[in-house]
Amino acid sequence: MQKGKLYLLPTPLHETAIATIPDYVIQQIHQLDFFIVERAKTARHFIKATKSPKPIQTLTLLELTKHTPQQEWQDFLQAAEEGRDIGLMSEAGCPGVADPGAQIVQMAHAKSIEVVPMVGPSSILLALMASGMNGQQFCFHGYLSVKKPQLIQDLKRLEQLALRQQQTQIFIETPYRNNGLLETALEHLLPETYFCVACNLTAPDSLVIRKRIKEWKKHKLLDLDKLPTVFLIGH
Repeated sequence: MQKGKLYLLPTPLHETAIATIPDYVIQQIHQLDFFIVERAKTARHFIKATKSPKPIQTLTLLELTKHTPQQEWQDFLQAAEEGRDIGLMSEAGCPGVADPGAQIVQMAHAKSIEVVPMVGPSSILLALMASGMNGQQFCFHGYLSVKKPQLIQDLKRLEQLALRQQQTQIFIETPYRNNGLLETALEHLLPETYFCVACNLTAPDSLVIRKRIKEWKKHKLLDLDKLPTVFLIGH
């Protein structure tokens, strides 16, 4: 029996930005009955917004989060092994990038299930593009330490990497901790270091600001509370 394929389906970074999803992705979504998603409620809302020809209640949506027991992962690809195509969706952006879906992609390769990545918005790449920082050499670190003493060490380590290797350092934070991270960065990074904030990308109120630390300190502190934000350090 020929196995199905695993389609990596990008989703909007902001609920108002469905226009950022290419038509060929939407057409593929409309052909699928099985989906692996990070949050079923969000996925249903997105699928409905694409004007799916299929009743939402007839679709199978399996939730995959960082809390999903590993023994359940094997079941997620059962449909593909039986010849049915499956779509993998992140909560926002590209699945498999800073996303638990990477584990499913690994399993698909191990099971010789064809993986088909599809084009869509990535907050990481959009932030890098808009920062004006080095796009030839860059590194994404995910989340830094929650505890302030370790966070300060993390920030200074990334700053030194950016300085020595001319490599842009990219990271994110849980939205409700954004303001604390920004304050810590402005307090402990060197005055000449470039620091960029890319906030609420693709939304009507998106904001990208790149300044040296000494310039940041001259302006009113941004309020980034609960807003999806990407941070970048460069020189």
